[in-house]
Amino acid sequence: MGHKKLIRFEAIKNFSNVLEHPQWMKEKWKEYFKNDHPITLELACGKGEYAVGLGKLFPERNFIGIDIKGNRIWRGAKTALDEGLNNVAFVRTIIDQITDHFGKDEVSEIWITFPDPQLRLSKAKKRLTHPKFLRLYQQILVPNGFINLKTDSPDLYQFTKTVINLFQLELLHDSDDVYSASEISKELSIKTYYESLDIAKSNRIHYLQFRLNKNLPIENDEILKQLISEQSIN
Repeated sequence: MGHKKLIRFEAIKNFSNVLEHPQWMKEKWKEYFKNDHPITLELACGKGEYAVGLGKLFPERNFIGIDIKGNRIWRGAKTALDEGLNNVAFVRTIIDQITDHFGKDEVSEIWITFPDPQLRLSKAKKRLTHPKFLRLYQQILVPNGFINLKTDSPDLYQFTKTVINLFQLELLHDSDDVYSASEISKELSIKTYYESLDIAKSNRIHYLQFRLNKNLPIENDEILKQLISEQSIN
C-alpha cells in the first residue's frame, strides 16, 4: 500500500463523519444525525461525489456513502467536513454486509453510481443490481423504496433492465443517454471521478430509477442466468 493511502487510512479514523463497520449503528442513524430526515445511501461511493453533491442540494435529507476503500472515502469525507455538511457521512464496509448496519425501513433511497459492471458472466452475482443484492436492499428500504443506477456501462444498464422486467419491478425513469436530454435534473448533473474516465468508452451515460415493489423469488435467479447467457451469445 502506498504512503499516501496509509496516511488517508489513518486520517479517517479521526474523522467524525466516517464510521468503520458500525454494526452498533443499526436502527440508530436518527441519533447519529440528530434528526429524523430521510436517509439516502450511495453504494460503492468511491470518492463520494454523489453523497456530497446530494448533501449540498438537499440539506433537509441525510446521505451516507458506503465503500470498503478508505483512501477513496477520505476525499468525500474531508470535503464534507471542510464544507460543514452535517447531513453527509461515510461508512467503510462491504455492500454484502449492509443489513448489519441498517435496519428495517431505515433507508429511503439508494444511488448506485458507476459501480464495477462485473462484465464476465461468471461474476454476474457481483453486480450491484443483481437480485442477490436487491434482496438485501429490500430489507433496509422503506416500502416501495427506490433504486437509482447511473452507469457508463451499456452491459450493466441492459442487465438491470432485464432484472426489472423479469421481476416486474416498477420502472420510474429510463434513459440510455442522460446528457442528450434538453433538461437534466440537478441530481443527474452531479459527476463523479469515474464518470470522467469514461472507462466503458461508450460516450453515453445511462440512468435507471426503479422501485423494489415486488417480492424477488429466488427461483427466478436461474431464469435470469439463462437470459443473460442468451443475450451474451446474441
